[in-house]
Amino acid sequence: MDFTLTEAQQDLAGLAKQILGDWSDKNDNSGRSASGLRDAPGFDADLWHTLAGAGLLDAALPKSLGGSGFDVLEQASVLIEIGRTLAPAPYSSSIAVGACAIAEFGDESLTERYVTPVLRGDATIAVSVGDSSPGRAALRCTETDTGATVSGSRTVVTAGAFATTFLLEATTADGPALVLIDRAAVGLTTTAQRLVDTDDAALLELDNVAAIVLSRAEGVEWARRRATLAWCAWQLGVLEKALALTAEYARTRRQFDKPIGSFQAVRARLADAYIDVEAVRLTLWQAAAREAAGLPAEQEIATAKFWTAEAGHRVAHTAVHIHGGVGIDTDGPMNRYFVAAKRAEFSLGGATAQLRVLGDLLGRRAA
Repeated sequence: MDFTLTEAQQDLAGLAKQILGDWSDKNDNSGRSASGLRDAPGFDADLWHTLAGAGLLDAALPKSLGGSGFDVLEQASVLIEIGRTLAPAPYSSSIAVGACAIAEFGDESLTERYVTPVLRGDATIAVSVGDSSPGRAALRCTETDTGATVSGSRTVVTAGAFATTFLLEATTADGPALVLIDRAAVGLTTTAQRLVDTDDAALLELDNVAAIVLSRAEGVEWARRRATLAWCAWQLGVLEKALALTAEYARTRRQFDKPIGSFQAVRARLADAYIDVEAVRLTLWQAAAREAAGLPAEQEIATAKFWTAEAGHRVAHTAVHIHGGVGIDTDGPMNRYFVAAKRAEFSLGGATAQLRVLGDLLGRRAA
């Protein structure tokens, strides 16, 4: 399999790197804009509009959404750059999963209603699917001749604190389904939640909230695959930057009148971290390439998420350990990358959960 990046991937990654680099230069270690502008915690509206104006939100979209006909590979390239800067831009939920799910399973009217405002930078989409965490399967969708309503609760919905639309997994009489819900819908209560790295998540409480059933089980599986790939790509950017910061610190920090990077134990941990990052990169592109080609990719995606979790854990801890006390200082940059890596480690299932998925897949194949 050829993992050479396409011209489109390189162009999109380069544009994203330039815009996000400029944004990062204007921000302090807390991630707050120097201008003080922030519409909601974990979201920078000005940055979102800048990404939209530069064409980054619609460039890596299918032609059915007015995009350039690109998809998973190009989206992953953008997400890696977002991970490197930890920019508060909900690209994974709004574009890689939300907008693309509507393009895949919706019609023109849904695209105009929910996707067009996102591509203009005027709206965002929060997505919550998959895994067996408490509260994840608590939504019940009731369908009648007059429409569908959803009741229950869903916790830790990424980007839920500010999203204008929610794409959620719910249980219907016919099995799992993807449902669309407006933030302004009657009966919906959202409560912002603080996570380890930011406060962009929300607890959703729904009491017979009007919803649109976008897709059935097929759509749920599709969204879960795409969301998992998005976390893997974002984590790769996080780990690349964390390793780069750590290598630079080891080169400049001196102990016993020598750079600590000259110590054998430090060199060994940095080498192991490099191998871990490369494992995340290899498995991500293998999974993304199969998904983009329409080939079965469940095993490859589970493998990529395993390395995202397992390697993410090791690299994050290596970075903090080599930095010492400044690594856990909340005023320093390394702490932000550590908690971001830990969040990606467990989102949509940690390493053990992915091994169980792989075991099930291998068991079915043997049978």
